[in-house]
Amino acid sequence: MARITVLGGCGAVGSVAVRTLTELPDFDEVLIADINTQGAQKLASQLGKECTPIEVDALNSESILEAVKGSDVVLNCVGPFYQFGQPILEAVIKAKINYVDICDDVDPTRALLAMNSVAKKANISACIGMGSSPGVTNLLTRFANEQLLDKIEAIDIYHAHGGEPVEGAAVIAHRIHAMTSPIPMFLEGKPQTVRFFDEAGIALREEVDFNQIGKYLVYPYPHPETITLPDHIKCKRVTNKGTVLPDEYFQFIIKLVQLGVTSEKPIDVKGTPMAPRDFTIAYIIQERERILRKTNFGEQRGCVKTVVSGTKKGKPHQYVFSLSSIGQGMGEGTGIPAALGATLMYRGKIKTKGVLPPEACVDPMDFLGIMQESLKLEEITGKQSPLLIESIDAKGNIKHLSL
Repeated sequence: MARITVLGGCGAVGSVAVRTLTELPDFDEVLIADINTQGAQKLASQLGKECTPIEVDALNSESILEAVKGSDVVLNCVGPFYQFGQPILEAVIKAKINYVDICDDVDPTRALLAMNSVAKKANISACIGMGSSPGVTNLLTRFANEQLLDKIEAIDIYHAHGGEPVEGAAVIAHRIHAMTSPIPMFLEGKPQTVRFFDEAGIALREEVDFNQIGKYLVYPYPHPETITLPDHIKCKRVTNKGTVLPDEYFQFIIKLVQLGVTSEKPIDVKGTPMAPRDFTIAYIIQERERILRKTNFGEQRGCVKTVVSGTKKGKPHQYVFSLSSIGQGMGEGTGIPAALGATLMYRGKIKTKGVLPPEACVDPMDFLGIMQESLKLEEITGKQSPLLIESIDAKGNIKHLSL
């Protein structure tokens, strides 16, 4: 009997991953492990008998060990990863179970990669950052490197999303962390860092056309592709930039961060200790609904765009991969690839032992194959893949490709 435990299984991302896993034929039991037992029970009742809700405290290693016991794969959707990533992976390695996560923070990515030898010794495979960005972006870049281009010069990754039914505190904490931490970029063939508000960070901002959802200004983002891709694909530049929609909402967060009300050190508020960051996150969550109504934003939407530039037959060539969706946002964009990655892990398609980013352990063709299987494109008349591929030659001629 095949079993998978989804840690954080009733969150915005985890719940999508759970739904996706129940639609695939591989797992007889999906454990929805969350500290929110009420939410886990509700989701399990919606999805059917193969789902089992269990309580887990991600800050307690014994609780994690109990939750994952007897599982074939663990999928970790508990964030923020700078707080939970390392202790959870430590517990899963101790349990000697293969592991997949959606880590999109740079510092914990480095910490997780540093556990490579420990995971190898335990004879487990741990694929980290298997979401949208990172995740799909890494695999499409590897696909371009192996199948489409002779040589890669630059990899530029862009993402925009907004309007999700809910944004949890972990998502907003990650966003604040992104604006207040050094942001790694790979520029001119070497690792460099910029900051969101410094001169170098401002210089990297640019307007990007996101296929179906419009043009938006994007900002440097500390996603791990800029530190992992150069280790596996030779190139001169890797950048990652993004934004959150609507722009009024993102600017609201920017202003709060600029005001400095993001410290995690508690202050006394009428006799009660409170961290300014906790207040700020709660305030952002409250105001988000007002801003969405005020801007008449409509349904959720998102797009991840990966631009891979290089040479083909000695001439400049570029491939642009766009994953766009209307009616879907970050939850689907991250949760679906995570579930597919975990399923590939169970199927034995990820064989390398240790802690590795997607481009180092997942065959892009395996992923594209299971993506088509999950979407059932061939069974639905007129349904098209959400992946748009543009081939742009040295003269600027554009061809639209399909897989």
